[in-house]
Amino acid sequence: MESLADLERIQTRILQRITNLELSLLPTCDSPLSAASTAVADDTTTEDRLSSILLGNGVRDFCFKRVASDYYDWPLEARRDVLGAASIHHLCKSIVLVNTQAPSNITDCSDRNNSKYYVVVVQYTARFNAETVKNFLYTLNDGKIPKKKFNMRLAPEETSIKLTGFEHNGVTCVGMKTDIPVILDEAIAKLNPDFFWLGGGEIDLKLGMRTSEFIKFVKPFIVNCSGA
Repeated sequence: MESLADLERIQTRILQRITNLELSLLPTCDSPLSAASTAVADDTTTEDRLSSILLGNGVRDFCFKRVASDYYDWPLEARRDVLGAASIHHLCKSIVLVNTQAPSNITDCSDRNNSKYYVVVVQYTARFNAETVKNFLYTLNDGKIPKKKFNMRLAPEETSIKLTGFEHNGVTCVGMKTDIPVILDEAIAKLNPDFFWLGGGEIDLKLGMRTSEFIKFVKPFIVNCSGA
């Protein structure tokens, strides 16, 4: 009987969360990745806020998972197991890059093709190669901007927090304070099964999402920017 009562309480909480999400769904603006695109109550949780943004933009196959405070001390295999990920290669992270050599008139993210900042999503098992991003952006701008004007470096943590609203190890591409253009490593787009994990807005919150739905929603540049 006690187990049945526990199950009923869990079901009640699930139903309440579904109700809260349905009530919080609002039309989005032209920049669906930014926090301003979906208005929700001030007391909503990060999970509810990001779920609202995802659902409001047609993403259906996603889930959140809370992890232990020492999660980042664990080997990748243990992280894979606790998340139920298909492999360690399905564990990914979002990093904010800054172009330290951008011309003085490039100060924000208003030009997607020549932004001061980019968010890059890469696998934990891969080694990020900033040179490939530099070459991609040079080609994206048809060679009209000198290659020396692209020097992509990891943004300082305080800059990353200011732009995204998320702390280190909690950065995600959904609900950022700023509509930063996103670069998805090509290896992630090729994962099978096509469901990967990344930060969920809080250090101990992880977000799993269908890769195809992520690409349709976020509309990232897909670039081969890493090596094993």
